[in-house]
Amino acid sequence: MQRVQNFFADVMRKYLPDPLVLVIGLTILTAVLAMAFKGTAPRDVVDAWGSGFWDLLAFTMQMALVLVLGFVLAKTGPVDRLLDLIAARVNSPRVAVAIAVLIGGLASYLNWGFGLVIGGVIAKKLATRVRGVHYPLIIASAYSAFTLYGLGLSASIPVIISTPGHPLESAMGVVTLSKTIFSWQMLTLAAVVLVVLMILMPSMHPRDPEKVVPIAEQQQDSTVERSLRPVGRLEFADRLNHSRIVSYAIGAIGVVYLVLHFVDGGKLDINSVNFTLLFGGILLCGTPAMYVDKMREGIITVAGVVLQYPFYAGIMAIMGASGLVGSIASGLSSIATADTLPVVNLWASWVINFFAPSAGGHWVLQGPFAIEAAHSLGSSVPINAMAVMLGNAWNDIVQPLWLIPALALSRLRLKDIMGYLVIAMIVVGILYTAALFLWSVGS
Repeated sequence: MQRVQNFFADVMRKYLPDPLVLVIGLTILTAVLAMAFKGTAPRDVVDAWGSGFWDLLAFTMQMALVLVLGFVLAKTGPVDRLLDLIAARVNSPRVAVAIAVLIGGLASYLNWGFGLVIGGVIAKKLATRVRGVHYPLIIASAYSAFTLYGLGLSASIPVIISTPGHPLESAMGVVTLSKTIFSWQMLTLAAVVLVVLMILMPSMHPRDPEKVVPIAEQQQDSTVERSLRPVGRLEFADRLNHSRIVSYAIGAIGVVYLVLHFVDGGKLDINSVNFTLLFGGILLCGTPAMYVDKMREGIITVAGVVLQYPFYAGIMAIMGASGLVGSIASGLSSIATADTLPVVNLWASWVINFFAPSAGGHWVLQGPFAIEAAHSLGSSVPINAMAVMLGNAWNDIVQPLWLIPALALSRLRLKDIMGYLVIAMIVVGILYTAALFLWSVGS
């Protein structure tokens, strides 16, 4: 294992550029593929790219809010103290790595935005407190468990297709969550993936102390729970800024709305998730001033996502206009059978996710072809929908866009952790492939 890990780590350190360079390279590659394999004229490629460049602005804002609001919630006093309590009970470097996987995985299962942040937070705490922890590995380990979001409560595709009126309802109907993420097959797979990662990632910890890279002083979390309340006589505005009554009042209103929303049959979507994160954070921070302070810190973690999302929107526009997605999906489906189609859709989704890393946008591109192939071959629609979701979540282990928050929190570079993530991706891919095949054969 050490030899394999060292190989991938060395390759990544030498040849892997930063995420922005990668997305620029993907843009050029997509344009070349569209012209070479679909005969799209260069001008049409440029027009599609430029026209679609800003198509995801609203979605970008939603995704940025998930990350920022999840960061603030993870950094509130009660959550921070709970993580400190967990970290204080760990003494072994390999146990620390396993705990980082566990916390990151459980949080990602509950909500992908919360998990994306809290995994990095607990990894830094463990690296600071436990002597001998290999810092790049523990950060990579916490992030590797992010793949569990594809099996969890915020898995975009299962949530979308369980909602009446979704875009593909006429082709596939409404698929309840009991047939996707809450099926016993997927619940079992989620548990297996978490346990395997908790075994795999610690096994890559360097045995030679000389090869251990500890957390540097400048990488440690310098933020501490502090009072922002001004000293001396407070003006009326300052009293409002530091009033718990203000936070608790608006927080209570937010909680009442959420209760009424779900009682009245409201759905769990990205807006209700952000609403929950926002008002949960306000309540736990205690004062408006403290919340704003945490928010400023969190905004740093999403800068790269905000920058890169327009580039991915442009890439998706080229793929949609040229028909590249259809070629990839239909080409692979043509060699599939009813039992192997979910595996084919999984692998096709893995490839497409390099170019369209948003699960919602990804489904718009691949979903119609995946469902059409399922109908024509007599393959299970719910299983094939989950195949597309899992391909997305599988690829996200090495997707540079979603690695940005982890890199911002850890102050590491992409090449520092990618070698470990490649190994995790290979192992998780084997698990997802086997699970979908067995589920399809047994259905």
